[in-house]
Amino acid sequence: MSGYSAFATYYDSLTANIDYKKRAEYFHEIIKRFKSTADNILLDLACGTGSISEAMAALGYDVIGVDNSDEMLNIALDKKFDSGSDIQYLRQDMRKLNMYGSIDVTLCALDSINHLTSLDDVRKVFRNIALFSEPDGLFVFDVNTIYKHKNILAGNTFTYETDQVYCIWENTFIPETNEVEMHLEFFELEENGLYSRSSDNFTEKAYSESDIEALLAETGFELLGKYGDDTFLPPSCDSQRIVYAARCKHSGQKK
Repeated sequence: MSGYSAFATYYDSLTANIDYKKRAEYFHEIIKRFKSTADNILLDLACGTGSISEAMAALGYDVIGVDNSDEMLNIALDKKFDSGSDIQYLRQDMRKLNMYGSIDVTLCALDSINHLTSLDDVRKVFRNIALFSEPDGLFVFDVNTIYKHKNILAGNTFTYETDQVYCIWENTFIPETNEVEMHLEFFELEENGLYSRSSDNFTEKAYSESDIEALLAETGFELLGKYGDDTFLPPSCDSQRIVYAARCKHSGQKK
């Protein structure tokens, strides 16, 4: 995983189509299916620029946001200053998560798990979440599917244009590993009429449902629900995103 330094600068502009309030309400409904939502401490893992953190805080959660990018967290802190929220932000690699207490709900959204490019890394993250979960704590997360990597991202090139930036997003699909290597070029118009150019690279890996479910069981989670494409319906063969809800089965925080 990289620091996504250039990507962080333009992330909110390029994801302006995402209704974070609606997504937060969707996650809130999932959580309510399996747990009382009163006074819950919620860990927003790989929180990025804090948009989901802010939306979950507005729904009454006591939010801790964790991300490994200084640039992303700086933007999240600006949002916290503007909103006056009580969100606590920490810079940590989620593979080395270290909380100072136990967590009621862990949320990991917007395909952050796909940025882990080995099953061993996913295992480390799941174990860390179990370690710091309250007894019967919930873990809710989404992943991009193998179908999306093969058929939607694939080897395609996408272009995005906003008032802030023009972006060329080039994908290279690796069928042997279901990975997509992503190269982004950003062109920002400066006051002098010239464009400044920056770039970023990262890789996402898609995992099978059986691999995800096996790792959940191995790390002490009970699978409660599995939903396709931000619905409450089971995933289908052409679902682009799967949302998982799992419960930590251990009887107390491990030491």
